[in-house]
Amino acid sequence: MEEVIVVGAGPVGLWLVAELRLGGVEATVLEARHERDPHSKALTVHPRTLEILAFRGVVDRFLSEGPHIPSGHFGGLDDRMDFSVLDTPFPFTLALPQARTEELLEEHALAAGATVRRGHRVTGLTQDADAVTVTAEGPTGPYTLKAAYVVGCDGTGSAVRQAAGIAFPGTDTTVWGWLGDVVLDQPPAGIANLSGPRGGLMIVPLPGGVHRIVGSDPASVQSGWPGELTLDELRAKVTSIAGTDYGMRDPRWLSRFGNATRQAERYRAGRVFLAGDAAHMHFPTGGVGLNVGIQDATNLGWKLAAAVTGTAADGLLDTYHAERHPVGADLLVSTRAQTALMTTFTHEGRDLRALLSRLIATVPELSRELAERLSGLAVTYEPPPGAHPLTGSRAPNLRLADGELFTLLRPGRHVLLDLAATPYEGWPEAALIRPDGHVAWAGDNPSEAPTTAGPPTQARSSRSSGRRSP
Repeated sequence: MEEVIVVGAGPVGLWLVAELRLGGVEATVLEARHERDPHSKALTVHPRTLEILAFRGVVDRFLSEGPHIPSGHFGGLDDRMDFSVLDTPFPFTLALPQARTEELLEEHALAAGATVRRGHRVTGLTQDADAVTVTAEGPTGPYTLKAAYVVGCDGTGSAVRQAAGIAFPGTDTTVWGWLGDVVLDQPPAGIANLSGPRGGLMIVPLPGGVHRIVGSDPASVQSGWPGELTLDELRAKVTSIAGTDYGMRDPRWLSRFGNATRQAERYRAGRVFLAGDAAHMHFPTGGVGLNVGIQDATNLGWKLAAAVTGTAADGLLDTYHAERHPVGADLLVSTRAQTALMTTFTHEGRDLRALLSRLIATVPELSRELAERLSGLAVTYEPPPGAHPLTGSRAPNLRLADGELFTLLRPGRHVLLDLAATPYEGWPEAALIRPDGHVAWAGDNPSEAPTTAGPPTQARSSRSSGRRSP
């Protein structure tokens, strides 16, 4: 019997299986596609995701792959949020096509000892108190596998979610966006962002001499499927909005996407879990979907590994839904709000865009608040009653006598900090940091820290005068 089966070899499934291997768990990925998708839905890696990659010592190989952009957009507004002021070693977004992100994550997963089976489509599952039985179609025909746990990372149409009977309530599509990866003979300089009564679009350079054009227009505000996007239609829409087609030719990918917005009612059903797009779907505003999915996997990975290896009680697994479902709900609120900004073309809508854009440019506190939310740095989990206020919050990369915190997290274990020598501003004399970089406990005596799944790494602050800021 398998210990864990992960369904889906996208970014979320690949990261999760690597986290499980770090925790000493045998894990297999089943992926319906025979080869990696060459098209990149996502293009952006946000600061919190870069921190997570740093926890495991792999961030440098990602950082070398694409430009670092010290800003981000909210709802496609003209004025961008300033990421350079964020309290993180990575105050920027990394521009990296999803296809390359997946390739790097698969290398990481395979190096960790994961098994990835491509061309294996999951068709159903059943579960009892002891195991989950998965039915699948492979290259040699149908078969079944048993596992202690199954995690669906298989996208918005998740076969795992449907087979587990988990409801996926939400709203249907009312507006469509369109996307084209094309060659432009007369491209604009840098990133172009245009909006007006005839629609809005963004143009982003991609590797290999290709540009992505993504946008929406009044004709796309409809619930019915408009049909497959053609190059002639894309050219007409772009020319109507921008006054030029930029010498558009040689399409590599043409696609449409809707604003259907849904969230799984439960992220756990017995021995079955959901993460990423299988748990939440939305209009792709701000490039957050891939990032929130990887953050889901980071929250679940160490908990599931602890349950499989018997170092934690089953109740720990219930905290996955309790912590990540509210994050998904906030994600849906944010993407709906941004969708409204991006797909309103009336005078009133354009005035609203102009007003909010000006506020982002002139009110630094607003820009920072939006940037922290979009980047994932603002995520805090609800602390238990009576806990120290830091409990559940994201821990910054504290500098300690034994090394930086993010480096100390590489083994995937809790880290117990003794800060008595030089406490950090706002921190007590001791803190226990979870493998996912959130504070598990904080207090004034390290000996009072709760028992963890396996012995924690211990670290002390250096001896110097004065209190330091994180």
